[in-house]
Amino acid sequence: MAEDSERQDERLPTDARLDHLEQRLAEAQRKEALRTGTGPAPDASEQLGQKVLATLIGGLVGGTLIGWLLDELLGTWPTLFITLMVLGTASGFWSIIKMSNSNGKRDL
Repeated sequence: MAEDSERQDERLPTDARLDHLEQRLAEAQRKEALRTGTGPAPDASEQLGQKVLATLIGGLVGGTLIGWLLDELLGTWPTLFITLMVLGTASGFWSIIKMSNSNGKRDL
């Protein structure tokens, strides 16, 4: 029964049959790419956005964890925790500013 639906329609002209075949092939390739996870590669803007997000989160989380650990070791809760959290966030933003400036110069 599946073979009947895959057969070419003999009543269609040659060009229409080829177009129909190309459509089916494109659809099959799209489904296979979705199934295997090999879709189109991310573009440069998406990669830059992911890099910016990772930099910001990394600075915030890194500063917070180091501040928490030092506060626990030195018994100075919450002084170093808050200080290093703010410094980590500021360093994340500073890194993002440096990234945006270096990307602008590269385009010139």
